[in-house]
Amino acid sequence: MKFILGKKIGMSERFQADGKVVPVTMIQAGPCPVTQVRTKEKDGYQAVQLGFGAKKKLAKPLKGHLKELGLLRYLREFRIADEIKYKTGDKITVETFEVGNTVKVTGTSKGKGFQGVVKRHHFAGGPASHGHKDNLRAPGSIGATDPGRVFKGVRMAGRMGGERVSVRNLKVVEIDKENNLLYLNGAVPGCRNSLVMIQTIEPRGKK
Repeated sequence: MKFILGKKIGMSERFQADGKVVPVTMIQAGPCPVTQVRTKEKDGYQAVQLGFGAKKKLAKPLKGHLKELGLLRYLREFRIADEIKYKTGDKITVETFEVGNTVKVTGTSKGKGFQGVVKRHHFAGGPASHGHKDNLRAPGSIGATDPGRVFKGVRMAGRMGGERVSVRNLKVVEIDKENNLLYLNGAVPGCRNSLVMIQTIEPRGKK
């Protein structure tokens, strides 16, 4: 399994050899130093911890954990089932990926604040005419009369976005090794300059 941390830069497009245009998301990925290797014997599971980004100051415990690896802003782990081939201090770059790799991208979706049911849950809303004043985006009934309460899980207005989201089956369209850029087809969760986790997966339907 290949994996790396990156920063979402924005969206663009790329022309393929057959002339088709493909929407892509540009991600500045790595270089990411390996900050820790977790093993089943010591930690109960296998994982590789990577660092990414720069920071001006660190707390003393984190500074001791990173030692000579630098002032890193983000630390994230990737769980691995196979044998771990990395050791602390190794650097992972975009060169580990290949064009055509299928990847899963995990990030934090854009926060949209407090939203109504039409935007948050795609409700159709009420009629706009014939005596329905100010009812266009209202939620409507929220339950039966008999229980005398609202059941848990009823879709209502509330805070939207700002959640951990994963998008699977994105293809690596292009790799810019000089500038540490990955071009992935399609959209990626998060706003510009937000952190994303990228790892290769087997396409669905294949084992």
